[in-house]
Formats: sequence, C-alpha cells, structure tokens
Amino acid sequence: MMTTFDPAENLAALIRCPSVTPAEGGALTTLQAMLEPLGFKIERPVFTEEGTPDIENLYARLKGTGPHLMFAGHTDVVPTGDLSLWKHPPFAAVIENGELYGRGAVDMKGGIACFVAATARYLKKFPDRKPNISFLITGDEEGPAINGTDKLLHWAKAKGESWDASLVGEPTNPDRLGETIKIGRRGSVTGTVTVHGTQGHVAYPQNADNPVRGIMALLNSLLIPAYDKGTENFQATNLEITSIDVGNPATNVIPAKAVASFNIRFNDTWTADTLQDEVTRRLSDAAQDNPFRQDKSVPLHYELQWSERPSHVFLTRNDKLIDSLNGAIKAVTGKQATLSTSGGTSDARFIKDYCPVVEFGLVGQTMHMANERTSLQDLENLTAIYEKFLEGFFA
Repeated sequence: MMTTFDPAENLAALIRCPSVTPAEGGALTTLQAMLEPLGFKIERPVFTEEGTPDIENLYARLKGTGPHLMFAGHTDVVPTGDLSLWKHPPFAAVIENGELYGRGAVDMKGGIACFVAATARYLKKFPDRKPNISFLITGDEEGPAINGTDKLLHWAKAKGESWDASLVGEPTNPDRLGETIKIGRRGSVTGTVTVHGTQGHVAYPQNADNPVRGIMALLNSLLIPAYDKGTENFQATNLEITSIDVGNPATNVIPAKAVASFNIRFNDTWTADTLQDEVTRRLSDAAQDNPFRQDKSVPLHYELQWSERPSHVFLTRNDKLIDSLNGAIKAVTGKQATLSTSGGTSDARFIKDYCPVVEFGLVGQTMHMANERTSLQDLENLTAIYEKFLEGFFA
C-alpha cells in the first residue's frame, strides 16, 4: 500500500514513470495504487480514433453525499528534449536544494500529487464524512487531445455521472504560489492559407505569377486592423503567423506555391464561427485589392483551410467555487489570487460543458523546459490549499 499523505513522495513516484504522450508509462497504475487505499473505485478506459494513438485514461470515484467535485488533470508529459541540458535525469525525481527535478514536476504531475495528498489528509481528518470526489485523469493533454478528457467526460456521463464543480491542477501561477486562479480561457482557431502561382525565372516575371506577393497581401490583411481591444475579462484577440513556406531552395526561381499557417487566440467578442467569417472576409477583400502583385488582371488563386477542432472561449461565473478556492489560498499564503483568463488552452475547455471549472496549481516558470522542477515548500503549501478548499467545499 502506497503512502499518499506526502506530496513530494507522490510526485517522485509519478515522475519516475516516463509517460511521454501517448505512453502511459506506469503513471496511471501508480496513481491507481495511491487512490484505491483511500476507497476510490478505479476504471481505466482506453479510447481510440483512426489516425491518432490509442490513449489510456483513469476515472476514480469516491461516492458520498453532497456536491460532486471533480479533480481533473493529466499524467502525460512533453518530451525531455536534449538530455545534456538537464542537471539530473528527467525521470529520476532528484531532490536538490529543496527542489524536486523531473519532467512533469510542474505540468502537471505536481498538481495531481498534491490533490492526492490533500484528499488523503482530508479523509483522515474527517473519517465520518463521505465526500463526493472523482479524479478524471487523461494521458492525452499534451498530445492531440482527442482520445483523452473529451471522450472521458462523455464516457462518464453516459454511465450516469454528473458533477457540480471541477478543479483542474494546471500550473497557473507565474512567479509565486497563490497569485492566479484561471477562471476561463481564450478560444483558439488555426488556419492555413495556400496561394497558387506560376513558377518561372526571376528575370522574366511577366511569364510567371509569384505567389509570395499574394500571400504577403493576404497575411497583411489578417494582421491589420486589430480584431478588438479586449473585453472586461479577456485581453485583445491576437493572430500570430506561425509559418510561411514556399519550398524553394533556388534564389533565381519564382516559386509555384506559398503556404502560411496562423493561430488566433480570441476573446468573448467572437465565437469560432464569427471569427472564421471575419478571416474569410478579410482574405477575400485582400485578394481583390493586392498592392504587391504586378498583374492584377489575373485573379489571385488561394485556398483557406481550418483545423478541425477549434477551442471555444469560456468564462466561469460561480462565486461559491471561486470564493472557496480563493479563501483557501488566502488562508495558506496570505494572498488574494488574481482571477485570470490568460495563457493557452487546457482541458478545462472540455469540462466547461459539464460543470463550472477553475484551474489552480503550481508555479509554471519551468514547465516544458529542461530542468523542470518545483520547490518542496510549494508542494506542501499547494497541498494545504487543496485540503482547505476541500474543507470549505464540503462544509
């Protein structure tokens, strides 16, 4: 039987599992060994979809009375990168100068380790209470996110599960524990623009149609003007061009094709559909009025393709959930956390369709970096925050 009261021991056990997406790596088995002695019933569904790796997931359920709280997260981690950049082997869970090193220490095995410890301490402190708690843990957050949380939620609901609130243990704090609670996320859409031209010699441009001139105008239209100035709860919508490629190694050849990809993080001014409509309109207008093309009598031939799975913007408005968490944070750290919607996407984008959801975890400075690590003090403080949150939530 594993001891689950110490978050550092929990985290070290999880880090030693090399669970780089899509490998389970023993992480879910280790988590199961932590939760079963606490009375949780464990299920390990595997989901599949053509063209994507099969993913094993974990759903742990402790049935009791009162509201049902879901703790959500992921045990999969990003690749280690260049091993020579690590002070210690990334899956060795070495402790040095009060810090625990390892891939996933912050993102987000640390959050899971602390919530397990907090749950164990809560159950020991209140042996007569029977809280409604579930762990919804995927192995596909850092990957395509197709066979993970989205399908796991649908699977659990089909079995009769419902939730009153969810806490996701993603690293939300920029510099110090207790700074930030995520109460929403911007949406995200990704697109690719392809401009077709006519290949030719650069000395005879009249015999060619340079697609680079076309894509310059199209991308300029996507960047200017700004999409909005931001809203009360969200920063301004932002588009970033992530690649431009013509596949042309020669400097004396006009290429036949130019391809550019872009991503937009958008606020609640837009939906994915209305934003895609705006992009389509801008491209159409730019194709008609292109200052860079020499021969405007030839229509600009371009294609726009969207990624299949946009992420939708959301904002959690649940005072009981937010106030309970903020109260626990203040009791442990003395800080009043800022409510934020910044950052990238997370699996909260799926959970928000089932219940109110907030995110709070460790300091994220080293996530995805070589020498990812967290302090032992932060692990203990986060466990204390989670434990006080449980006390308030189930009071």
